[in-house]
Amino acid sequence: MVARESAVIIKTVERFRSKQLHNQRALTIFLPPDYDRHANADRYYKVLYVNDGQDMPAVKMAETLAALTARHEIEPIIVVAIHATRDRLHEYGTAGIPNARGLGKRARKYSFFVLDEVLPYINRRYRTLTGPVNTAIMGFSLGGLMAFDLAWNHPDVFGAVGVFSGSFWWRTDDADTHARQESRIMHRRVRDTGSSGCLRMWFEAGACDEKEDRDGNGVIDAIQDTTELMDELERKGFRRGLDLLYVQVEGGEHNQRTWGFILPYFLRWTFPTQAYVLQHPRDGRGFASVPMQGRGRLPGNARQRRNDVQAKRVLRVAGVRSKMTRHRNRVR
Repeated sequence: MVARESAVIIKTVERFRSKQLHNQRALTIFLPPDYDRHANADRYYKVLYVNDGQDMPAVKMAETLAALTARHEIEPIIVVAIHATRDRLHEYGTAGIPNARGLGKRARKYSFFVLDEVLPYINRRYRTLTGPVNTAIMGFSLGGLMAFDLAWNHPDVFGAVGVFSGSFWWRTDDADTHARQESRIMHRRVRDTGSSGCLRMWFEAGACDEKEDRDGNGVIDAIQDTTELMDELERKGFRRGLDLLYVQVEGGEHNQRTWGFILPYFLRWTFPTQAYVLQHPRDGRGFASVPMQGRGRLPGNARQRRNDVQAKRVLRVAGVRSKMTRHRNRVR
């Protein structure tokens, strides 16, 4: 029997004003299809907050929620998409620490905006379950870095975070390769702060996310920065496969098409139904490789060469360590 999809209910706040940031932006709220049914009047829902909310049509958030809910693969949830403004490059980043180019100066205020203005507004107006076990946040690129920073600094609010092609290169020193490697802000923040409770973290990077390879080790920076951050998290006691999952999209790029393609994987990992968990038990691995679908088919020889390159890349990712990490291990 094929489950019948019902459209999610979409509400829009066109001009949500912020006292913290002294500006306004749109909020798009996605409610479960049966949210307004009288029989569900006493039902409360988990909530997912999303940075770069203006990208929801491009990543097909509404269609994905409807399909996964209809197939009973995820619980019915509320999604709150927070649109970015013209100040995106200053509002997103790492709270309290601008990068080497002076970007991200308003990230701390953006954090307070989300925590003290958006969350209370949503909790007052909708039937939300609160607390970290019921609240997650996600984002793409720089919005993913901001989502992680919020979750890491506020584990009493967020219990899960999804980072799609996160800008973990964000750093304070661009002087040379060594400086760029060692001044990555989020790596240092994780290393220098205590463990953030029971936070669950899901990371994605595309094999074709970019071409930059800062230290010439054969792994693009988008993958290396993500996997090395996971190394730092593992040293804090977080467990791969349980608390941490890295998904590499083979053929995936730094765009909404890739993020929309992999979005169901994050939603099923974060909000699975009991039935889905029973049918798809987690194998305990902290790494998954997913081929990007819908790409043009390559000729046989070219396809084999691509597969060989991808296999080598997976092996490199599994063992990638920065020069900083290797040095730290030697001196311990």
